[in-house]
Amino acid sequence: MRRAARAVTIVVQPDGTTRSQTYRMPLWIIRAGLAFLGAAVVGVVFAAALYGPLARAAARVPGLERRVARLEADNAKVRQLSAALDSVESRYAQVREMIGGDIVRDPITLGAALPVAPAVLARVADAPRGPSVGLSIPRRWPLDEAGYITRGQVETGTDDEAHPGLDIAVAVGSIVRASGGGSVRQLGEDPEYGSFVLLDHPDDYQTMYGHLSRILVAPGASVAPGQVIGLSGNSGRSTAPHLHFEIRRKGISVDPRTMIKEGT
Repeated sequence: MRRAARAVTIVVQPDGTTRSQTYRMPLWIIRAGLAFLGAAVVGVVFAAALYGPLARAAARVPGLERRVARLEADNAKVRQLSAALDSVESRYAQVREMIGGDIVRDPITLGAALPVAPAVLARVADAPRGPSVGLSIPRRWPLDEAGYITRGQVETGTDDEAHPGLDIAVAVGSIVRASGGGSVRQLGEDPEYGSFVLLDHPDDYQTMYGHLSRILVAPGASVAPGQVIGLSGNSGRSTAPHLHFEIRRKGISVDPRTMIKEGT
């Protein structure tokens, strides 16, 4: 005998009547419905989990687009400013070439905490120049550029540390010329003077040029007055670019300002 399929009977009794309605549903349909409902709930949860990040990312897109637009506008302004700066630098270089000088204030003056001595010009039109060839005692200012005497001659026996010669602040690479005609007695490197050149002159005079960045003479070479012997620098015991210029006679330091009147 065949077994009847399992089912669920639902009896509905409306209020106020004696008649009832009976509904018989196979159990497999109920199970299928519950399974479908569970799958639908799982699908909704899964879709919400995927849609949440996408929705948040989509909400950020307009803001990102606005930021990108602002960045592109800023980049355009930067390019315009760069082009304007290149134009200004080009015109500045042309102006410097036309006037043959530096129109920017000296950085030593701008950065100095203490008052700085006025500029000492290397050349004066009506100043006596002395001989231009042969041997001669030191009479010429060693620089073509305007410089600042940041430290002068200090004799021994004073409260300050002894200091022979002058320290003249100039930019690295300034031309250094022989103060008089003579010969190269010594050159090289020294812990104090850095790269230096020592010249012999008549009457037992010597001149010392220290803290150079480049030496342009050879040992024992003859040097004419005003001849370029090197370029200024910041070598040796030096806290800033400058030229140490010293005059000696018979091994004793002489204040250069008592012998050289150019620019004073």
